Amino acid sequence: MILTTHALAGAAIGKTFDNPWAIIALSVIIHFFLDTFRHGEYLNRKSGIKEVLRKVLIDLSAGIGAVLFITLAAKDMALEKIYHIFLGSFFSMFPDLLTFLYWKLNITSLKKIFEFHGRIHKHPQGSKERAWTFRNSMNDIIFSIIAIAILLF
Repeated sequence: MILTTHALAGAAIGKTFDNPWAIIALSVIIHFFLDTFRHGEYLNRKSGIKEVLRKVLIDLSAGIGAVLFITLAAKDMALEKIYHIFLGSFFSMFPDLLTFLYWKLNITSLKKIFEFHGRIHKHPQGSKERAWTFRNSMNDIIFSIIAIAILLF
């Protein structure tokens, strides 16, 4: 899944629950759950650091921007609820940050998390099921729409 989908899903968890520890745990769990579905990847193992940073910054900006827009559009949302929304959003994207730190910066203590994250994906890296296509992005779109609906209502 792309970061935007993870950010929205985590934000929906943050809106739904009030316990910060539950939000953190559920947001990490939802990250791995979403990654089990077929989805496109805009990066591959050969992607250089500049390409990675550029695409991740665009994706991250879209995700955080969407969460921020929805949060600001809510007229009477309590500050604590906004905190929970962003807590969920951050921790839903956190496994991808750890993957990046191992993948590009070779932080060896993160190897087991990197390997686990790789096993969660049903389809291997480079397969047609992980190509950046509209078909493979449908699950991102569906899960993002569900998360936006939860955030709005």
